[in-house]
Amino acid sequence: MAEVPVFDNLKAVYGEAGESHAKTRYSRLEAAFKKRFGTAPDLYARSPGRVNLIGEHIDYEGYGVLPMAIKQDTIVACRRHGSELVVANINPDKYKEYKFSTDPEQNVDAENHSWANYFLAAYKGVFEHLQSKGGQVPEPVGLELIVDGTVPEGSGLSSSAALVCSSSLAILAALGTPCSQHEVATFTAVCEKYVGTESGGMDQAISIMGAQDIAKLVEFNPVRAEDVVLPKGATFVIANSLTVSAKAETAAARYNMRVVECRLAAMLLALKLGESKESAHKIKTLREVETLLQKHVSGPKGDVSNANAAVVEEHLHEDPYNTEELEKKLGAPLKKLFAGNSSQLRVLEIAESAGGYKLRQRALHVYAEAQRVPQFRDVCNGSASADEKLAQLAQLMDDSQTSCRELYECSCAELDTLIKLSKESGALAGRLTGAGWGGCMVALVPDAQAQHVIEHLKKEYFAGFVEKGKLGKDEAFMSAVVFASRPSSGGAILKLKHL
Repeated sequence: MAEVPVFDNLKAVYGEAGESHAKTRYSRLEAAFKKRFGTAPDLYARSPGRVNLIGEHIDYEGYGVLPMAIKQDTIVACRRHGSELVVANINPDKYKEYKFSTDPEQNVDAENHSWANYFLAAYKGVFEHLQSKGGQVPEPVGLELIVDGTVPEGSGLSSSAALVCSSSLAILAALGTPCSQHEVATFTAVCEKYVGTESGGMDQAISIMGAQDIAKLVEFNPVRAEDVVLPKGATFVIANSLTVSAKAETAAARYNMRVVECRLAAMLLALKLGESKESAHKIKTLREVETLLQKHVSGPKGDVSNANAAVVEEHLHEDPYNTEELEKKLGAPLKKLFAGNSSQLRVLEIAESAGGYKLRQRALHVYAEAQRVPQFRDVCNGSASADEKLAQLAQLMDDSQTSCRELYECSCAELDTLIKLSKESGALAGRLTGAGWGGCMVALVPDAQAQHVIEHLKKEYFAGFVEKGKLGKDEAFMSAVVFASRPSSGGAILKLKHL
């Protein structure tokens, strides 16, 4: 398995076009590090944000997704020193400095959210992973770090995974313990549980495994990535709705609620397919139900893609389920079924006030979206003309957005407006990307129309934020909230001799 790359120059990571801007940024970070700690860092680690092209809210159900890494990233400057973990930020007015002990067993205070919780989650995750490998684990050491991130928070572009992944790479490099991309992608997905988020693994996988000009079909158990070369003639325009989707703070009512709803749907479907209650209670994902369908519907190697939706429509009713009904059907208290998972137990506490559990809708979305991912890959790999491919990809993206909005209910008015504006100005399709409930939309746009779409969005959407003083009007602010992107490179460690 490929190890995380180590480079001694910026061009290898950012390409010739991005090298100059990167040099300015790294020089600024080095100066801040020297000012705070009195010397230059030993190394840098970086990991990018991502935009998911298709496959929303299905990674935690065990299904593949199709994201690409973007140029916005998080950089961690690091050196070994002292007897504490000192975690600072390039923007200290907004993100205060934190100090932690070097004890890998210390708790992360998920009830009191802070940006540094993501670093501490990474620190714990690194040591957990090294311990799980066996052999001699390095002794904890003091670290001094400064973080510089350009992935917008709450944008749906995975700023949290970029911070966890870059922090993990910095810690591993400081400890002198190289790891494969697969290892880092796997353990960083797990360690985000410490900040209270049930991560499926997509964000971490593409942040670590991203590549220039190549999207990835990422699959899980084990984590692996397949190159997908996008058709020529189009790019992706990404626009931030400026409606913040703070995943860690709103998880119980939104993101983690969907995880719980999907598991409840999977358990009920397992019962309907003849599993015992004891066996059904062990079911974690809707993909496991698909395995049961192969036995009950089509034989061991049958195609059950169409049977998935049929079974859901037959056995799960459209009205929301309440706790009493679920406990009666499942034959056990929900708190017992989710025991040991504090994030999911918090969901149970608020579910009734949130309107109950919509199991049928969530399962229908997951099964349909899971089919769209390989269809997207197959279109890219097919023999049709570029124009025909783009038209087919556009339909898949539009279908995905409809499902996210109507079945998974993770869109919002601002995202819907951005999608409408992009399509009326020349985009072929548009959909939310990331967890939703705010954050970003991604639009598939012919190359010749990309700048026109961007300018239209600036005028018709972002100008209102400028007038209200919520967004700066100069190009630096605008280019951070609406931009075109092709796939970019993934996580890396940089040991720079000079800048």
